[in-house]
Amino acid sequence: MLFITSNEGKFIEAKKIGERYGINIEWKRMEYLEPQGNDLIEIARKSAELLAEKIKEPFFIEDSGLFIEALNGFPGPYSSFVFKTIGNEGIIKLMKGIKNRKAYFIAVIAYFDGKNVHTFIGRVDGEISEKIRGTKGFGYDPVFLYGDKTFAEMGDEKNEVSHRRKALERFFEWYASL
Repeated sequence: MLFITSNEGKFIEAKKIGERYGINIEWKRMEYLEPQGNDLIEIARKSAELLAEKIKEPFFIEDSGLFIEALNGFPGPYSSFVFKTIGNEGIIKLMKGIKNRKAYFIAVIAYFDGKNVHTFIGRVDGEISEKIRGTKGFGYDPVFLYGDKTFAEMGDEKNEVSHRRKALERFFEWYASL
């Protein structure tokens, strides 16, 4: 099974989860144009459709976003751009003095089967921490609190509860049932 991503952390997480289903994940390290929009599902679907014009064999991609309640869902589908622009330090600054720290991650898997695109969603709820914590993980992991630990403090334990895991499991369960 081909996973197209430029993010090694996402690949490693997907590979470990795929092994539980007897699915071998191969990594195609590739950046691709991601259309902009307000809906992660549509962004993932459109990205897969555009990639399908170049890659004829079945593959999947993943898109995810961090949604912060007090910021009306920001950064949401713009999470990658926001992370590259202001990073975790910027998120902490935006949240300074805000009491409602509820946030959630959503992951969308878009699978191209050779003809059609199928999507699978995972969500995990948590909060934004008061400061950057932990050294493992990537992206917003050091500021996303799940219980009393950030994802970055959880290490591999994160893979048991992550939004990506939930989306991948839905996808792998569906795929295994074909």
